[in-house]
Amino acid sequence: MRQGGMEDNERVIVVERGSTGIGAFVLGAAIGVGLALLVAPQSGAATRRDLRRRARRIRDGVGDAVADGLDRARDMVEEGAVRVRDAIGENGLVGKAMEAGRAAADEARAEMQEHLGQTKAAYRAGARVARASRHPRSGTSTDSTD
Repeated sequence: MRQGGMEDNERVIVVERGSTGIGAFVLGAAIGVGLALLVAPQSGAATRRDLRRRARRIRDGVGDAVADGLDRARDMVEEGAVRVRDAIGENGLVGKAMEAGRAAADEARAEMQEHLGQTKAAYRAGARVARASRHPRSGTSTDSTD
């Protein structure tokens, strides 16, 4: 046993949450723009024009990244839908399992009906014997359940 009450062979899952992706990109771009303003050797109008140009590039880059992400997500969803359709389809695993279940249910139903018929026949025979033992003189049965 190790420290903290955990066994040596127990698995531990550690989830780390970090700031990656678009948020880090935007933060880096903002810092870059701020530094560029501080060290810019240009006039105010030229600096503003340069900032607009860089902002457009950043916006286009983010737009492209988002569009690429959406395309990848759409492809993954379509691929998953195809897999589900194949699994559910007539030749898929789910279809085969359902057919096997139906066959087993039909077989069990037929077996149960056979046992029920045998039980009814045994019950009727027992009832005839009981009636005959109560009325030994008649010798004939008037059972209407046959």
